[in-house]
Amino acid sequence: MDAAVELVAELQSRHLTLAVAESLTGGLLAAAIVAVPGASTVFSGGVVAYNTALKRSILQVDAALLEHHGPVHPDVAAQMALGVREALAIDGVRAGVGVATTGVAGPGPQDGHPAGTAYVAVALGENVQTLRLSLQGDRGAIRSAVVSESLELLRRMLRADGQ
Repeated sequence: MDAAVELVAELQSRHLTLAVAESLTGGLLAAAIVAVPGASTVFSGGVVAYNTALKRSILQVDAALLEHHGPVHPDVAAQMALGVREALAIDGVRAGVGVATTGVAGPGPQDGHPAGTAYVAVALGENVQTLRLSLQGDRGAIRSAVVSESLELLRRMLRADGQ
């Protein structure tokens, strides 16, 4: 939770809003953020796009990308992070930061990817970074680790952007 507290404070100090797009984490990332008192000042909302069709229709992930690679791909995560900022725009103003998670929580493989394969993406301004994860553990451990890694990637990007 400390990472979420730090991130909410940093977003507040920069007057940035945050939107999240989640697949395998199923709302855990949003829950970690809204558990922080004062998160409402920076958190726009989240989309749990568990079904691949929603990644395309709501988050505007390219249909050809999804058809060719499936939902577990770094470009899908990047497009989700960008798309959620637009999907959750308030009065025409997109969120300043988008974070996305996609992957395989398990217990078994999906679309040729072993359990524990995940991608996290953060869109901050025009900068988008993705992170590939190869995690071990049961379904709950994998999902929790993806949330932690998402918060950490956002923290690193904010630090780099602030210099």
